[in-house]
Amino acid sequence: MEILVVEDDRDLNGLVCAYLRSSGYKVTSCYNGKDGYRAFCDGKFNMIISDIMMPEMDGFELAEKIRQDNPSIPLIFMTAVGDMTSKKLGYRIGVDDYVVKPFDMDELVMKVGAILRRAKIEESKVLTVGNFEMNAEERTATVGGEEVSFTVREFDVLYRLLSYPKKAFTRSKLMEEFWDYDSSATSRTVDVYMAKIREKTAKCDGFEIVTLHGLGYKAVLK
Repeated sequence: MEILVVEDDRDLNGLVCAYLRSSGYKVTSCYNGKDGYRAFCDGKFNMIISDIMMPEMDGFELAEKIRQDNPSIPLIFMTAVGDMTSKKLGYRIGVDDYVVKPFDMDELVMKVGAILRRAKIEESKVLTVGNFEMNAEERTATVGGEEVSFTVREFDVLYRLLSYPKKAFTRSKLMEEFWDYDSSATSRTVDVYMAKIREKTAKCDGFEIVTLHGLGYKAVLK
C-alpha cells in the first residue's frame, strides 16, 4: 500500500510519514498541492492524505482534480479547519474522512487502515470473514463453502455491518438507510431482521452480531 502525503508544514509532514512508514506503508511526501497533483499523476497510490490550506494549490482544488481522474481513491483531509462549511465542501468533492489538527497519530493510522480496508472490499466486491464469504456483485453468501440464502435487505444490512466492524449502527440509522420511507417499519422491524441474520450466520466462526442495548447493533470480529 502506497500513500501520498501533501502537507506544507514540513515537521508535521515528516511526522505523519514516519508514523505511516512504521506501520508498514510506503509513503511519498509533497509540500504543496501543485506538487502533490504532479506526484499523483506520476505515481500509483492507494490513498491521498492532504492538508487544506496550502500554497499554489489548496486541498479542495487538489481533491477536485484527483476526483476527476480517479473517483474512488480514498482521500483524507488533515486540517485545522474544523468548521461545518469546510467539511460539507470536502464531502461534496468526495473526501472520505477528516482529521482535525492537532490529532493523535495512532488515530490517523487507524483511520487509514479502516478506510483502505473498506476501499479494498468495495473494489473486489468480496468480503471474507473467517469461514463466511459475501460477494456483493453476485449477491451470494457462503458459510464453509455452503450457500446461505438471504433476502436482499438481509444481505445489504449484513454487508454494511461487516464492512465497518466494531462500528455501532443505531436502529434509526439502519431504518433510514435500508427501510427508507417505509412507514410501517419500526425499531422492532430491525430487531426481527437481525434475529434472522443471526440465525442464518450461526455457523460463522469469524464474527458475531452484538446488540448494543438501547442503541442498535455492531459486528465484532473474533
